[in-house]
Amino acid sequence: MPVYDFAITVRTQYLPEQSHPDRTQHVFTYTITIKNTGTVAAQLISRHWVITDANNQVQEVRGLGVVGHQPLLQPGEQFEYTSGTQLETAQGSMVGEYFFVAEDGHRFEVKIPEFVLSLPRALH
Repeated sequence: MPVYDFAITVRTQYLPEQSHPDRTQHVFTYTITIKNTGTVAAQLISRHWVITDANNQVQEVRGLGVVGHQPLLQPGEQFEYTSGTQLETAQGSMVGEYFFVAEDGHRFEVKIPEFVLSLPRALH
């Protein structure tokens, strides 16, 4: 029985050098690792993101692949990429899904767990 499964991990970073808080521009990057933990090779075809800032302003992003790639991942293989987004607030969140087509033609989606975009907290 084929298993269609991927593990998604995310690391985020605030970019102060590209942000302008006085103009409500806060820039973040996120690095995502997509690992095929299933038993069937599958290709990432497209993505869908819901990006929400602290004022509950929502942006939806849909597109083919990720950063210009539609990686085909064999079982055990992983693909990592970094992308970014800009928010009007210093905190927000992202959630979404990737759409895959397996070698056997089966289509499925993988949920991307919600993650927080936030300024690093200063320690006092």
